[in-house]
Amino acid sequence: MSIKLFFPVLLSTLVIISCAVRPKGEFSQASAPPAPNYADMNNWAAHPDKNDPADKTPIPELKSVGNDAPVDVLFFYPTTYTGTKRYENQWNADVKDSRINKKTDGSAIQFQASIFNGVGRVYAPRYRQAHLNVFYNKKKPASNKAALALAYTDIEAAFEYYLKHWNQGRPFIIAAHSQGALHAMNLIKRKIEGTNLEKQLIAAYIVGWPVPENFYDHFQPCREPDQTNCFCSWRTWNRQYILDHKDDPRIVDGIVCTNPLCWNTKEGEYVPKTENLGGVVNPFEKIYPEIVDAEIYRGLLLANKPKFKGSFLMTRKNYHIGDFNLYYMNVRENARQRTNAYFEE
Repeated sequence: MSIKLFFPVLLSTLVIISCAVRPKGEFSQASAPPAPNYADMNNWAAHPDKNDPADKTPIPELKSVGNDAPVDVLFFYPTTYTGTKRYENQWNADVKDSRINKKTDGSAIQFQASIFNGVGRVYAPRYRQAHLNVFYNKKKPASNKAALALAYTDIEAAFEYYLKHWNQGRPFIIAAHSQGALHAMNLIKRKIEGTNLEKQLIAAYIVGWPVPENFYDHFQPCREPDQTNCFCSWRTWNRQYILDHKDDPRIVDGIVCTNPLCWNTKEGEYVPKTENLGGVVNPFEKIYPEIVDAEIYRGLLLANKPKFKGSFLMTRKNYHIGDFNLYYMNVRENARQRTNAYFEE
């Protein structure tokens, strides 16, 4: 099945089982693309001073708050460097690669980062993302680790540049998916938890990557829809598939999972699709109310098969690429709810 029939070319970590084009040889720092200069607006996929896809809304009734918002949102996008083209054969993507940037902007920035334009100014740094193959390649563990470490250095550099030049003490939200969520998870632990910045962090949406329950020293999962200074995380799978494959190695106990329809972490609490305010799949200019339900099971978010135009062709059981999109409107509303609670506090 074409991914375009499901979600809009939103290729992200753990979506493709194998890649046609893989990185050549071993990772080499000397051959890595140059580090981005975050003073250059071209190195931001989304920025308040740019007109970019993160400013879009699927319907006119939804409004982007624009530069007057008192809140910032830092969004770290998922893997779009997937090995689907001949030139995608390096360990890390070059932020100056216009083809990768176009793919990123038309997928993750428009369909995911735009969720948060209802509450804040959206910043999304381009970074030297690791090739998708690093998540499958078991023969070169050192190179996999090095490529991911290089990608993280850009995330941290972008965050520090943002703090120095644009934050000015403003509260902020961190949102990320897949590889971006892996980097966000580490960024929070290394640069935010236990510092004064933790008080400015309204909430984090670390989606599409498993976060162990004991990963942070004290930074807690969100257990209420209006809780602040906390994080949400989920990975979405077809309900029946997981219940029929309870020995699947991807089912790991001790992983945080948030239900994005009720915003708690209670396992076994089924929330029907009537509580889903709407998903955004393909095309972008349409919202599908009641697209899917949600229930937590052993660190995973289980959902029945989504219903939208063309969904009868869908056979995929891992709904990873739709982690945000299936719950687009609920996440958008929850970001507003947590932001309001933050200012009330």
